Amino acid sequence: MTLLSAPEETATAGRPTPGRLRVVLMLDVHDGAQNRFLDAYELLRYQVSAVPGHVSDQLCQSIDDPSRWLITSEWESAEPFLAWVDSPAHREMVKPLHGCVRDTRSLRYTVLRETHGSTATDSPAAPLRPGEHHPGVPGVPRPGPDGVVRHALSFTVKPGAEARAAELLAGYRSPQARVDDTTRLLRTSLFMHGNRVVRCVEVAGDLPTALRHVARQPGVRAVEEALNPHLEEDRDLDDPLSARDFFRRAALPAVHHHAALRSGPVQRHAYLYPVRPGAGAALAELLAEEDEHAAADPGGPLVRATVYRHDDLVVRLVDLLADPAADPATALGLAGPRAAAVLGKLAAPAERTPDGLRRLLAACSMALVTDRSSAED
Repeated sequence: MTLLSAPEETATAGRPTPGRLRVVLMLDVHDGAQNRFLDAYELLRYQVSAVPGHVSDQLCQSIDDPSRWLITSEWESAEPFLAWVDSPAHREMVKPLHGCVRDTRSLRYTVLRETHGSTATDSPAAPLRPGEHHPGVPGVPRPGPDGVVRHALSFTVKPGAEARAAELLAGYRSPQARVDDTTRLLRTSLFMHGNRVVRCVEVAGDLPTALRHVARQPGVRAVEEALNPHLEEDRDLDDPLSARDFFRRAALPAVHHHAALRSGPVQRHAYLYPVRPGAGAALAELLAEEDEHAAADPGGPLVRATVYRHDDLVVRLVDLLADPAADPATALGLAGPRAAAVLGKLAAPAERTPDGLRRLLAACSMALVTDRSSAED
């Protein structure tokens, strides 16, 4: 059983999902709320046990601090757990716990080895190499080879509120770049496509520390408060549980990044792909292969490309030396040997003709709202 996932605990990658998943939820229960908490858990444990993919769970209390509790659960794999934890049914199910719990932290682990008595077994899941994440299994986003952590948030505003939302989101003052001795905000790029907002952030250092720093800025808080009435899903960033729920739903992790050693005036663009249902992971992998090919072309216009994905929501952020309209194939990630496969993962495949690619470019292009580096100290 899991209540919420903090924003810093979400990341994905594009390889086959490993075996069993162990979920660890650490909770601080309000003073005087222990009995209410136990009653709520007693009800929830049987509801959760009926969720497909659930294997078992345990409730534990600290022997050093009675207000600290631990819930561990085991799932057949990451997919059923993530399908449940992202669902409206989960959010409704855990509401009785909200008034009892002060804070939560959720961690997820793949079961690799297990020992029962004298019998030891290994799971088929391979250990992760540094910087990797299993698909759908949360973990703190790691820096890329250039030392930059890339992450994005995506949410929707109410139809008809797009212009006002863009105005609000473009109007905030950039926070100070220096967060602490080891963390700096580098860049924030914000785009819209219809009523969908995508905010991409680049951080040198620790991403959770940077996000908390930004959230505390009065100017940022004022903008977020003004934006709240225009969102399709309600949120209360002053309520830790509501905030964690929002950041978990909005998380759009960077799953691939490629860069080329080129110099010159760079234009930043973002593309939202019309993904065929269930094809998000495959499309992200194919786009990564295309970007690797484009980055290796010494005469190509691609400088950097980052693919962000959450389920079938796939966004690609690109820095180009040329106008995308002059080379729509490279701009869209369709200039290499996997272009046909990329088109096959789209809900409305385009023809690989100049006109077809230009139409697809127009359909996928996101409108730039703001792109800025954080203010210097």
